[in-house]
Amino acid sequence: MARRRNPLGGIALLLAPALLAEVLGRAAGWGALGHGPRDRWRVAVTFDDGPSERTPELLRVLAQYRARGTFFVTRPAAQAHPDLLDAIEAAGHILDAHGIWHRTALTLAPWQEWAQVAWHPRPARPGPHLYRPPYGGHSPLTRAFARLAGRQVALWDTEGRDWTDEDAQALAAQTLARVRPGSVILLHDGPAVTPALLGALLTGLGERGLEVVPMHELPARRITLREGLTRLRSSYGA
Repeated sequence: MARRRNPLGGIALLLAPALLAEVLGRAAGWGALGHGPRDRWRVAVTFDDGPSERTPELLRVLAQYRARGTFFVTRPAAQAHPDLLDAIEAAGHILDAHGIWHRTALTLAPWQEWAQVAWHPRPARPGPHLYRPPYGGHSPLTRAFARLAGRQVALWDTEGRDWTDEDAQALAAQTLARVRPGSVILLHDGPAVTPALLGALLTGLGERGLEVVPMHELPARRITLREGLTRLRSSYGA
């Protein structure tokens, strides 16, 4: 008598690689760039999703505090604001890639994700070229595509949470409570609260004696197995 196949078992086999990519790639971040050395008094402040109409405000705040950031930009925004790309670089900041589509990797066809990972706003610039996946999301192909394209996947260890409804001072206080030497702080180029949050954050970092530099100058290090386990516990509330 023929044994019936369990359709749920087939679905589980299909979903397992995607789940593994999510857990190991995004939540644990193993092998991606996470933070810099903890014994050097430097941090990196990074901005996703721009450039936008908010970029000039961010540049003014950064200039006021003599801080240099890393801007992970998207292709549509870069094409809409080429003058802002030039302004970011002229002010001493670094441009890196946030992709073509602001969609998690699992929603992209393989050929789309290859284009997503391979795109960079300044391809002729000497490396390293960083790629920050939207939402930090990974598919089973993300790391392989990054290696083939000569990209380093860049994550973060501290979120400014400027996508919430909290005010700038509260967000800055929460962020500063989590910051350590070497931290990579995630902010966004677009929310109305971000310039004020950035100012409060830079004030607090300065009071601690922490210099703000581009991510590659920390320099950011790859997330180890032990650090990945810590990130997993934090991600899933363990």
